[in-house]
Amino acid sequence: MDFSELFKLSGLLGRFSPDGKCLASCVQYRLVVRDVNTLRILQLYTCLDQIQYIEWSSDSLFILCAMYKRGIVQVWSLEQPDWHCKIDEGSAGLVASCWSPDGRHILNTTEFHLRITVWSLCTKSVSYIKYPKACQQGIAFTRDGRYMAVAERRDCKDFISIFVCSDWQLLRHFGTETQDLFGIEWAPNGCVLAAWDTCLEYKILLYSLDGRLLSTYQAYEWSLGIKSIAWSPSSQFLAIGSYDEKVRILNHVTWKKITEFEHPATIANKRTIVYKEVENSPSVETERLSFPPTRALASSLFSTQSKYDISQVPVSLRYVKPVADRANPKMGIGMLAFSPDNCFLATKNDNIPNAVWIWDIQKLKLFVVLEQLCAIQSFQWDPRQPRLAVCTGSSRVYLWSPAGCVSVQVPVEGDFQIVSLSWRSSGDSMALLSKDNFCVCYLEREEV
Repeated sequence: MDFSELFKLSGLLGRFSPDGKCLASCVQYRLVVRDVNTLRILQLYTCLDQIQYIEWSSDSLFILCAMYKRGIVQVWSLEQPDWHCKIDEGSAGLVASCWSPDGRHILNTTEFHLRITVWSLCTKSVSYIKYPKACQQGIAFTRDGRYMAVAERRDCKDFISIFVCSDWQLLRHFGTETQDLFGIEWAPNGCVLAAWDTCLEYKILLYSLDGRLLSTYQAYEWSLGIKSIAWSPSSQFLAIGSYDEKVRILNHVTWKKITEFEHPATIANKRTIVYKEVENSPSVETERLSFPPTRALASSLFSTQSKYDISQVPVSLRYVKPVADRANPKMGIGMLAFSPDNCFLATKNDNIPNAVWIWDIQKLKLFVVLEQLCAIQSFQWDPRQPRLAVCTGSSRVYLWSPAGCVSVQVPVEGDFQIVSLSWRSSGDSMALLSKDNFCVCYLEREEV
């Protein structure tokens, strides 16, 4: 495993291009595009203000930079560095911006969610979508890029509109049986759309492409409901994480629950492997000590090393009781992700912030728990194989695969707290992001 040097970063804005050849990063108002393998700067673009969001087009030829405070989006071309495009929403303002799947249209959501403006880079034409709902996940595209679903709010009722992305024509428009629609997400095969209600109401609705209600699932009433959802890559399973610290798995045939995964504070099953991160200071022989100590010796004297021990079951995990009188309590299943081969599901229970739970989907049971020293900030699966990368706000990155797990110290000077990470599409490297810096980690294919 090799690491690059540290590069400056702002706003956690570091993104691999979809083809995996380039890495874009932002430093205040500058956009830097590097070659992934050499990290040589390919292009340097200067925007009109501090960049708050970036996104690559699907063909990796354009980059969108959104400056929400100014209501401006700037688009840059990798093939033609002299070409650029500026979209100014003016007094309407700007709260969100994204690419369409074809990489030639930009969808801007104006302030107060008055409308979505669809700008064409090819024809310079503009289309408008009225009444978009101000919710967590209000726009969803099918994976093949053919259809777009938009959550809408009209006359105090929730609706969903489905558009054809080729010409932005309305295909279907239907009302949803929700109190306050919170998000929508297509199954990977594009056949089913999941829509779920606000956390005050446990309800998830499943619609077909033509707007028919296929099923409604409600696990309980009169308590905080759904917190996160994730489709399996095969579209066979829908995992629903809720505030009661459980994950429920629905199947794609009947849309009924096939099992539920609990996240107790004590792991009692002897078949579950619990990896516990432990820290120890390296021992240095007194004969090697010299004053003043060499730089390498000084860093080894004061640095702590981390490794995993296999804990003896039963194991008690650190449990945090949520503050009852605060909004958005730190409780329930806050993170969910299926492995690309459909075999594993990784989850995080916010009541037990230091643990990652890995479930075997074929056997529908708990397989592994990783107990970290610090709270989990982010985790993400390798896009090519069942390998999970985890970061905890320290200068270490953790990797798990069915073969075992490993803790790796990033060899950089100074304070480098990794709070986010992202894999390259080929799975042979990943970007490790802190608040002010980032580095690239290069992996061998057979590591872990």
